Amino acid sequence: MTDQELDERVSRAVENFMAGYGCCQSVVAAFSDLYGLDETMAKRIAAGFGGGVGRMRMMCGAVSGIVMLVGLDCGQTEGSDREGKSACYKVVQQLLEQSRQENGSIICAEILGLQGHDKAHSSYVASPRTAEYYKTRPCAAKVESAARIFAHYLKQKAE
Repeated sequence: MTDQELDERVSRAVENFMAGYGCCQSVVAAFSDLYGLDETMAKRIAAGFGGGVGRMRMMCGAVSGIVMLVGLDCGQTEGSDREGKSACYKVVQQLLEQSRQENGSIICAEILGLQGHDKAHSSYVASPRTAEYYKTRPCAAKVESAARIFAHYLKQKAE
């Protein structure tokens, strides 16, 4: 896959987010075809991870997208395959550490600056996607970062 093709996938992830999809949906859908998963099914599978998992502000949805993609890319399929499971976990930890270093955290509430956020009282109601929403949220940049981290992983793996 060329650098241009990978850049197009990163752009597609951001476009997905700007079209109203959640962070996780946006990242996973941009790469889903590489794993035989159609975009609609990818968006469905990733739908519950928005807002830091069900809008509870836990792990960032874009970061959850990285985890899902790594599973599609190198996840083990045999329950007894501890080496395969460990290899997948290693990649997840490396890419999430990269995301943490680039973005300061992998926790949605921390990324959004919600100190002392009580996750138990989070509303399940999705925020309306308005111009103000996009101006005040760093989410599009986090989607871009997650997609770029995964694209870079794919490029390094191919070398």
